[in-house]
Amino acid sequence: MHKPRQVSESNNKFIQAWGSRILNLTMVLPPPDKQHVCLTTIVIMTSMAVMDAYLVEQNLGPRKIGVCIIVLVGDICFLIVLRYVAVWVGAEVRTAKRGYAMILWFLYIFVLEIKLYFVFQNYKAERQTMETVARKALTLLLSVCVPGLYFVLVALDSMEYMRTFRKKEDMRGRLFWVALDLLDILDIQANLWEPQQTGLPIWAEGLVFFYCYILLLILPCVSLSEISLQVEHMSPQKMMLYPVLSLVAINIVTTLIRGVNMVLFQDSRVSTIFIGKNVVALATKACTFLEYHRQVKEFTPQDPVTIAMEIQQNSVPHDQKLPNPTTSFPEAPSSPREITDT
Repeated sequence: MHKPRQVSESNNKFIQAWGSRILNLTMVLPPPDKQHVCLTTIVIMTSMAVMDAYLVEQNLGPRKIGVCIIVLVGDICFLIVLRYVAVWVGAEVRTAKRGYAMILWFLYIFVLEIKLYFVFQNYKAERQTMETVARKALTLLLSVCVPGLYFVLVALDSMEYMRTFRKKEDMRGRLFWVALDLLDILDIQANLWEPQQTGLPIWAEGLVFFYCYILLLILPCVSLSEISLQVEHMSPQKMMLYPVLSLVAINIVTTLIRGVNMVLFQDSRVSTIFIGKNVVALATKACTFLEYHRQVKEFTPQDPVTIAMEIQQNSVPHDQKLPNPTTSFPEAPSSPREITDT
């Protein structure tokens, strides 16, 4: 007789617990960085507006009006969502957390690639018209906005916990490899809409486009999640997921894709420069993995004082000098009782 009442009470407690957690998450967020919010919104809406212009200009007659209305409605809905997510991203920019940045990146690429697919299909339908300048401009836009938004979301210079110059430079090197991977993916996609003498089969074009779509969605989110784990100090074990995924999905697979396009389909637009980049990346990452494996085998536990000093470097101001563990600290003044006893 009392079981339904007990179930309802347990459900109410569960809902109240999750409601309190959500309220705590929203209350913990510090005030947002207005400059970061404005910069993020400008980069996103500029690329979206240019993509909308491409979609509208590719249609003629009454169809152009319908496309324009659909695009405007979609942009208004996207702007409403962006108004909240961009503020949340700006609120966490000074911390190591990049959870809302991953949500914003996923949302941006999801909408952008849908628009890009329709632009690509429209260019494919009118293959006989070689608008080289417009297609090159589209490639240039994507190659600037997509990696640029990634750097804006990371906001390395705004991270308050990362104080030492060495750690910032190490992080910049990792971000640079991510940007190169994004340009590599965009270069493969650009082969689909830029003018070429011989085109790929329909199934191959769709497969390549959606493979790049998935990589653009996942890989930067993996990199942002690794950055979110670096709260106290750098840990190589926590930063190995992205290099492994990049090694397999980009350095190996994209090289095979370009090789197949160049040998089987006689595609003259294949970038041999990015093939060379992937070969160099393969050699570099192989050496890095071998060195990491050797360091793990020869690992010896560090002195606790050294570990404490390394962690303390992330928590002291820039103008404050760290005490040297070898130097002796001044002795505390003796108590009055000790003075009188002597």
